[in-house]
Amino acid sequence: MNDSAAHRDDWTESEELAERMIPLIGALRREHDVVTSLHGHRLLGLSATGLVEVHERVAQLGHERLPIEDTLAVLEAIHALAPGASSLDVARLVAGHAESGQPLETYLAEVLAPAMGAVAAEPTDVVLYGFGRIGRLLARILIAHTGGGSGLRLRAIVVRRGAENDLVKRASLLLRDSVHGRFAGSVTVDEEAEQIIANGTRIQVIYSDDPSTIDYTAYDIRDAIVVDNTGRWRDEEGLSQHLRSTGAARVLLTAPGKSPLKNIVHGINDDTIADSDRILSAASCTTNAITPVLAAIDEAYGVVKGHVETVHSFTNDQNLIDNFHKGDRRGRSAVLNMVITETGAAKAVAKALPQLEGKLTGSSIRVPTPDVSLAVLHLTIERPATKDEVNDYLRRVSLHSKLRQQIDYVESPDVVSTDFVGSHRAGIVDGLATIADEDTLILYVWYDNEFGYSCQVIRVLEVMAGSHPIVLPERREVTLRG
Repeated sequence: MNDSAAHRDDWTESEELAERMIPLIGALRREHDVVTSLHGHRLLGLSATGLVEVHERVAQLGHERLPIEDTLAVLEAIHALAPGASSLDVARLVAGHAESGQPLETYLAEVLAPAMGAVAAEPTDVVLYGFGRIGRLLARILIAHTGGGSGLRLRAIVVRRGAENDLVKRASLLLRDSVHGRFAGSVTVDEEAEQIIANGTRIQVIYSDDPSTIDYTAYDIRDAIVVDNTGRWRDEEGLSQHLRSTGAARVLLTAPGKSPLKNIVHGINDDTIADSDRILSAASCTTNAITPVLAAIDEAYGVVKGHVETVHSFTNDQNLIDNFHKGDRRGRSAVLNMVITETGAAKAVAKALPQLEGKLTGSSIRVPTPDVSLAVLHLTIERPATKDEVNDYLRRVSLHSKLRQQIDYVESPDVVSTDFVGSHRAGIVDGLATIADEDTLILYVWYDNEFGYSCQVIRVLEVMAGSHPIVLPERREVTLRG
């Protein structure tokens, strides 16, 4: 048999194994509220080809190659055990089983014990106030997470009426995205009810320009969390308008919030969220990308001081061609120029990591790409380190630590920004770019400033709603070797 025929047979066998996974993945989600993933890449809704592709993708991003037959074996064993509501990383379960030396069923019974009998949280209504780049990605994620009626339920979006065929246009923007691709499923409209219907989820479209006058209960929406992704208000006074509307209980801002609002970076300070917090901020995309990495480095090496330079994709607040803009330089064409601009992300880190107060400076360069940005962390550290030591530590942090949902790690000479479109992590450390010289450490952190950030927002929402699932295998403390 020639090489071409052998590769074709391998692919066919992989597809056959993947086809056997699909009903297991679906049954776990529908019957047990179990969400499965490979290193953070969700498996639900993928075709057989998509399942094979995601195995290849995680290998290309620097993880150990995962035999697809091992994934199937673990999924079959999980289905037989029938755990309760949880988020299970199958790739890490495969690796953990290999390390354990135990029979698969014995290993899984021990690791999944915390999820046995776990019950999904009561449903919480979510309203998206604004339906721009972040709003539509949040909608996609919320719709994808919809299971048996538990957890977060997207009930409505609030927008200003923009045109006579406004509803159709907004549905079309949800269906088609030039960066993130076509919506995975069906999107239709019910013009009479003014609703968008996405994969069976009815989303009420409410037209309003005054957040304080909406009666959400008229649409049977109660005790809702309102996610303000307009950026129009950043302070407590402005955002409290939402709480004056009937049916709204709490507010989450998808931008940096002004003091005294808590700026939450999931994985870092989400444990400070209290039931009494009526208004919270999910900070910025850059703050979410760099804070977990800085926290890991500070814990292991101690950060004395540093400078954060972000190479950031252009955003909607810049002009396509040169025109008047109230901000310095942002009036120049976003698609033709690199634009030096300000960023508050470095200072904002201290709102989640108080021990770094006053230790960081920051600046930003906007560049002509539509998504995925890069943060360069130039740090002075207390304990000297080598490149290999730092990379080994951050690789293990990305796999096993409490920050594994936030930090990813890649070692590939070929990756570029578009390879990280759709990343579920807040930031991805590029190990080959690391520079370490005694007390000087330079790290390059990629981040999908749209989708990766939106995933962080969803995690904060889940904490606010008390619906964040048990994540297994359990995270463990990661320390320096030696």
